[in-house]
Amino acid sequence: MQAIDYTRADSLEAAVEAFAAVGRDARYIAGGTTLYDLMKLGVERPTHLIDVTGITGLDTVDTDGDVLRFGALALMSDVAYAAGVRDEYPVLSESLLKAASQQLRNMATVGGNLLQRTRCPYFRNGAGSLSTVGVYPCNKRVPGSGCAAIGGLDRGHAVLGVSDACIAVSPGDWPVALTALGASVEIHGPAGTRTVPISDFYRLPGDTPHLEFNIAPAELITAIIVPKAPSRSSTYHKIRDRESFAFAVASAAVVVEMEGADVRTARIALGGVATIPWRAQSAEEMLRGKQLTPELALEAGRAAFKDARPGQHNAFKSDLGARVVADALMIAAERRA
Repeated sequence: MQAIDYTRADSLEAAVEAFAAVGRDARYIAGGTTLYDLMKLGVERPTHLIDVTGITGLDTVDTDGDVLRFGALALMSDVAYAAGVRDEYPVLSESLLKAASQQLRNMATVGGNLLQRTRCPYFRNGAGSLSTVGVYPCNKRVPGSGCAAIGGLDRGHAVLGVSDACIAVSPGDWPVALTALGASVEIHGPAGTRTVPISDFYRLPGDTPHLEFNIAPAELITAIIVPKAPSRSSTYHKIRDRESFAFAVASAAVVVEMEGADVRTARIALGGVATIPWRAQSAEEMLRGKQLTPELALEAGRAAFKDARPGQHNAFKSDLGARVVADALMIAAERRA
């Protein structure tokens, strides 16, 4: 059994200093609903945990200003049920309420949720450690070892954004909704505070799939910032293998601004089908200025998957995903004021 040291930080500066004193074997922890999982699986092997839940001011939900600002320590359930979110930004609320279980949503933080790692079984259940390949080669666990999912059991894997090194799907729901809304992530570290568009926060696998996020080991997320825009006509539509407590097989976050029956603007992001939260800009452009019909919605959905690269068992995701986009568009449009 590996011994683990523990520090409870009461400020951002104390957290960063504690990390610097330990080095790369330290990990920040808040709700712990992801990190403890990965520790039990041997994917993460920290020697020191730095608890950041004692830092005041990081759990606020502010919907009154020019932007929506969610402190990284705000709980998923608290954000989902906040009046200014639930009523005005259903895409955000639904993406949280359709994730995990109520017990987990009462523990998990919205900042930690952005850092979920893939549910690929070869990544999570492969034998071995961070320094050995084990039974299942996985480039995320051991760079350069190979990818057992390619040519393997790939039903749940990505068809968009894949590479010859990795096809693992990005697991989150909340990041997909944030991608549709053009959110930004506020990050604090030894060099101070910086803000990163969520479109730049997630990294495509390329030939370095072990590098998943544009955040340094010593940095931590402090807030999520969402531009205010008309978003009542929005939804997060999720298809999964069971009704609750399951990850998306395919999902779509959609925000539309309508002018009568015509689409003025559309923002579409996909989940469950790509290696990162996936913005479907080709589908958005197809819709602009046109009358929204079920036929056009499905055409836009198919456009979102025109660059799909399916494997042996997941080609169905392109058709399913297109229909999820089409349904989400019609749901969002029906909610227009």
